[in-house]
This record gives sequence, C-alpha cells and structure tokens, in this order.
Amino acid sequence: MDAQHAAPGARFVDPKTLARIGSLELLARTVVDGFINGLHKAPYLGVSIDFAEHRMYMPGDDIRFMDWRVFARTDRFYVKTFEADTNANFSVLFDVSRSMSFTSGGVSKLDYGRYLAACLTYFSTKQRDRVGLVTFDDDIVTRVPPSAKHLEVVLHTLDRIEAGRPGSFERPLFKATEFFKRRGILLFISDFYDEPQAIVDALKPYRYGGNDVLVFHVLDPAEIDFPYDDATSFQDLETGRKLPVVPEKLREQYRQLVQEHVAALSKLCGENRIDYAMFNTSQPLDHALFQYLAMRHKLTRTR
Repeated sequence: MDAQHAAPGARFVDPKTLARIGSLELLARTVVDGFINGLHKAPYLGVSIDFAEHRMYMPGDDIRFMDWRVFARTDRFYVKTFEADTNANFSVLFDVSRSMSFTSGGVSKLDYGRYLAACLTYFSTKQRDRVGLVTFDDDIVTRVPPSAKHLEVVLHTLDRIEAGRPGSFERPLFKATEFFKRRGILLFISDFYDEPQAIVDALKPYRYGGNDVLVFHVLDPAEIDFPYDDATSFQDLETGRKLPVVPEKLREQYRQLVQEHVAALSKLCGENRIDYAMFNTSQPLDHALFQYLAMRHKLTRTR
C-alpha cells in the first residue's frame, strides 16, 4: 500500500511543511485527522464484563483472568481479554539529549521526534487511550503521567523541550521503570547513539514487565548517507570533541557502520519482541502512523 496515498491528509505530513505550523496541537490534528479519514476504528480491549478472546499469558498479567479450564486442556497459560471503553496506557519516552538537535538543513531530529510524539499521542487520545510522556537525557528531565486528560499537557511539554545535555540510556531508563507499574504501550524515540546491546538491555525491563514496546530510531539523512565532500572537522554533539575527516576516504566505511548498527539494533529488538522502525527525518510522518497502526492491529490479534 502506498503510504503517500493512504488518506487525504497525507500531503500534510511532509516534515518541512509541518515545520511551518506553529501549534503542535494543530499539527497533530492536521496529520492524524487526515490520515485516519476513512480508516476503520480499531477495537478497544480492556477489562469489563463482555468477553472478547483469549491470549497467551505474559509476565505482569493479572492471574485473576487466567483461564484454568483452558490450562487443564492444553497445559498452557491463557488469560481472558474483554471489551471495554478504554485501552491501555500509551506513553512516549523521548530522548532530548544534545545529539538530537542535529540537522543537516531540514528538520532536526528533536523536532521530527516532537512531531512523532505529538501525532501518536493525539492519535492514541482519539483511540481513548490514557497518554503520558517522559523526556530524558542522562537523567529524567520531565514526566507527564498517563491520563485521559493529559493530551494538552503532553503537547505543551513537547513544545517546550530543548536538547542541551549529553545523553545515556542505562540511568534514566532504569529510573523510569518506576513510572510504569501498569502494563501499557511504550514508545521510545531516540537517535540511539549507543551500543545496540546496551540499548536493548535498558529496554528489556519494560518488555519483561508486560508492556508492548516500540522503538522509533530517528536519523538525519546526512547521518545515513554522509554526503559531505570537503575535508573538515566534525564535532561530536554529545562530547564536544572535534575530529578532522576526509569524507571521500571514510564515506563507504561510515555507511557500512551505520547499516550494521541499524541491523544489529533491529535484530536484537526482534529477538526480544520489541517493535523497531528506523525513520529518516526527511520521511513523511504517515510512515510512522502506519507503523503504529500496524502494531495496534497486531495487538488486537494477539490479545
């Protein structure tokens, strides 16, 4: 299916077009309302009196809803799911470290991530989810607890964030696990400048807690293709260090390293049942909405 022609609003999802919209709420409404026009509403699954279906038991599930009759027949643990008016919590964990401020001339990674978070939070609110936000660099920066009434708070927080300090994953993500005692859908947005194994190790506690975890890996086109020609000094935004580089001699090696990093991160996420998608900041946002919608559809089939 051609994402560009998925819905009438698709023409509004180009990042450069979005950058001219001053209000994040208007931006999110423009993208999402256009995108979902004509799409079928996804089912809502939660806990109420109307039985929906069975799904495999996951760590963190309430054992009160274990179906012991099915266990007696199959020797496998299944829990019952039910129709409800609300779905799970949806929270964005957003990396606002210094490297996210990079741009090669288009939309910065921080702004692109801001658009992703705003659109998907707005979309989730329309799906009657409770929405929340955590921003982090080398520590927790801001937190908005999940609530059905927190869309405006999330959008206001996103509008005010700045990328100023170096970042890490282990410390802030370890601290943030305390915020998610209730199972939900967690979206991590970052450029993921760390070793793939270290990144996934920081994500594992969320997955083991029974959450549905998504990773949106945001990169600038220059970070993917390395299109530079002139010899010059490149600065590491995280450490401030400068390194003289002759691009022509390093371009192919650099591209190979980026491809290997993306492949390793994608593979490790898959092995741990974490949904992974890489985004180029020049890429229209309807791709992100398709990724999220596909994940939601998958959840309705497995729950």
